[in-house]
Amino acid sequence: MDYFIPEDSASSDGAHHKQARQLMTEPMHTIEDIPFKQKEVQPALETFASRKAPGEDALTSEMLLQVSRSFPTVFTIVYNECLHRGNFPQHWKRSIIHPIVKPGKEGLSEVRKYRPISLINTAGKLLEKLLINRINHNLHTNKVPNRNQYGFIPQNSTVDAAMAVKQYALSHVQQRN
Repeated sequence: MDYFIPEDSASSDGAHHKQARQLMTEPMHTIEDIPFKQKEVQPALETFASRKAPGEDALTSEMLLQVSRSFPTVFTIVYNECLHRGNFPQHWKRSIIHPIVKPGKEGLSEVRKYRPISLINTAGKLLEKLLINRINHNLHTNKVPNRNQYGFIPQNSTVDAAMAVKQYALSHVQQRN
């Protein structure tokens, strides 16, 4: 497991990493810390596939969905407290790691034949999704990504990137003729 999860030791940190560790101990409070609304928490939870394997706490997305339907504000309150404190609870970060043998590598005895699958707790996945949704909304509302950015942009794929390169090349070939 040391291969997949190397030891994280502060003693080997350079100046940049020491500064990053220090900053992570201080809560960040900015004017952008707008509380989550129930109408953004519930739909984010509903996007999770009910058949996905749960993390260490064994709570599935279906279980959390049932709780949220019975007590509609509970998750909004919990996630707003995380946002207010600038804290991602430690137990939501823990995961179960299952090493899965890569196809075609079954006979090898090397560590590289495995692909680690990390199962994190569903409550942590939900907080992560809420934060990602906020970040993406902010990026796209403020038109931050370059128009040539294709990776990690919804509705853009490698095919779109390849077509843009093809179009660029064709336009320059036509200009020469």
